[in-house]
Amino acid sequence: MRFSHLSTAADQKPRLAAVIGDGALFLDEVMAEPPRDLQELIERGDEGLAEVRALVAEAELEAGELPTAHELRHASAVLRPPHVIAIGANYAAHASELKLRSEKAATVFNLWPNSLAGHGGTTAWPADLSTQVDYEAELGVIIGKPARDVAVQDALDYVWGYTVVNDITARDLQFSEAQWSRCKSFDGFTPTGPVVVTADEIPDPQDLWLTTNVDGAILQDASTADMVRSVPELIEFLSRSATIPPGTLISTGSPGGAGYSRNPPVFLRDRSTVTVSIGGIGYLTTYCRVT
Repeated sequence: MRFSHLSTAADQKPRLAAVIGDGALFLDEVMAEPPRDLQELIERGDEGLAEVRALVAEAELEAGELPTAHELRHASAVLRPPHVIAIGANYAAHASELKLRSEKAATVFNLWPNSLAGHGGTTAWPADLSTQVDYEAELGVIIGKPARDVAVQDALDYVWGYTVVNDITARDLQFSEAQWSRCKSFDGFTPTGPVVVTADEIPDPQDLWLTTNVDGAILQDASTADMVRSVPELIEFLSRSATIPPGTLISTGSPGGAGYSRNPPVFLRDRSTVTVSIGGIGYLTTYCRVT
C-alpha cells in the first residue's frame, strides 16, 4: 500500500490518505476511528494496517471517482517521527567526491523535525546564511516496531515502509562546523514523499534506482546496491546501542554526483527545481527560493 498526508487547500490540516493508482482515498472518510497520521497507523501495529487494508479494499470497490493525488497539497510523507536519523558517506563515490574518509563505523547524525517538507513544496533559505545549497537523493526507511539488538538477517522484518528523501545541505556550513545537523536542518531542508510505500511492495531495498534532476539535468543516477552499508546492516548497527522506536525515519545516504564536487560546482539557486526519484516509490519535487 501507499500512503500520503494530503490536503485540498493551504489552510487545511493534512489528512492521511491511501494512494490507489492516481487517486487518494482519505481514511477519515471510510473509517470510524481513523489514524490521524502515518505515525499513529504505524503505532497500531500489524492489526491496524490489516484493518486499513481491508477497509480500503472494500471502499475501493464502492467508491466513485477519487480525487487525483498529484493535484492535492502534500505534507511530509512522515509526520511526528520520534527520530529522523541520517547516515553520511554511505556511498563510496559520494564520500570520495566530498573528500571524506571511509570510516569503520557508519557516520550518524540527526535531522531536526522542522526540516521535514512535502512533495511539491517550496524550500527557501537566506542568501546571507548559505550560497552553497546542495541536493542529495536518499532512500528513506521507516521502522515499524521497536528495534533493539537486531541481527542483519532479521532486520528487514522491522521495516514498515520506504520513501524518497532529498537531504538538502548547506555545504559552506557543513565544512565550517564540527557537526552536520544544522547545515541539513534549515526549515524545509528534508523533503520526503510523495508517498510511503509499505515494505511488502519493496522486496529488496538494495535493488532500487535513484536519480536527481536539477533544472532539467540528471545529476545523480545510481543504484542502492552501491551502498557501503546496506539497509539491514544500518538497522543492526543503530539498534545495538539504542532501541529504534516505531516511526523512526532513517535516511540512508546519497550516491555520487553532488553539486559541490562538480567542476564547476552546481548549487541550487533561486527558482531552481529539483526532483529526486526512486524506482518503485515515486518522484519528489522541491521548488527553491533564495531570500
